[in-house]
Amino acid sequence: MALFEAQKVHKRFGDHVVLEEINLDFEEHKLSGIMGPNGAGKTTCFNVLTGRYKPDRGRVVFDGIDITGKSPGAIAKMGISRSFQVMNVFDEYTALENVLLPVPEVRRRGLHLLYDLANDSESNDKAAQVLAKVGLAGKERALASDLSYGERRALEIGIALAAEPRILFLDEPTAGLGTEATAKLADMVTRIKEGITIVIIEHEMNFLFNLADVINVIQWGQVVAVGTPDELRANPWVQASNLGKLA
Repeated sequence: MALFEAQKVHKRFGDHVVLEEINLDFEEHKLSGIMGPNGAGKTTCFNVLTGRYKPDRGRVVFDGIDITGKSPGAIAKMGISRSFQVMNVFDEYTALENVLLPVPEVRRRGLHLLYDLANDSESNDKAAQVLAKVGLAGKERALASDLSYGERRALEIGIALAAEPRILFLDEPTAGLGTEATAKLADMVTRIKEGITIVIIEHEMNFLFNLADVINVIQWGQVVAVGTPDELRANPWVQASNLGKLA
């Protein structure tokens, strides 16, 4: 059984249907991709899956539990983390402090204890390990605002990882990155995907095709193709589309 499923999800804004009978399933410990042209409904789909939008019809199921319509906070507490297409970090905090905030032990104690965390060696060690995992070892004391754009992207993923989620959603992680930074991000995702379920929305087809176990193609608000990267390269619809040329 899939760890996470969308079942006949429908979403409209006014008269505009954005998602129509979307069915998706993401297997545990696999990296799944969602791709499609601009305006296909990818980001709306992501927002429905992670609780920012409630679907008009259909169900979202996580580990057998119906989470349809639950708030983003309630969903996060269940073990679902996400990054955003628009950067979401605390510029005035250090990289270590950014990653400390979502560490489960810190969240249980409450954010009012932030300034006592200097003596919490266990939580500090966990946060430092997360930073190392995302390629930011040695940057613990750097302010987030002083990091490069690529490092800030890595930090945001570190923040999502620090919550120790069972499934991690990444929304356009290569947005704004150059070739070298994209390659570093691909290496980082390869390192972190062991032992965690990851779902990535991505416009950079080569990035996604080199990493994903399974890719879902969304067009006109519908899933029009599903398969491994090799299967999609051979798919007649994908071959005939601009996506096929990019793949």
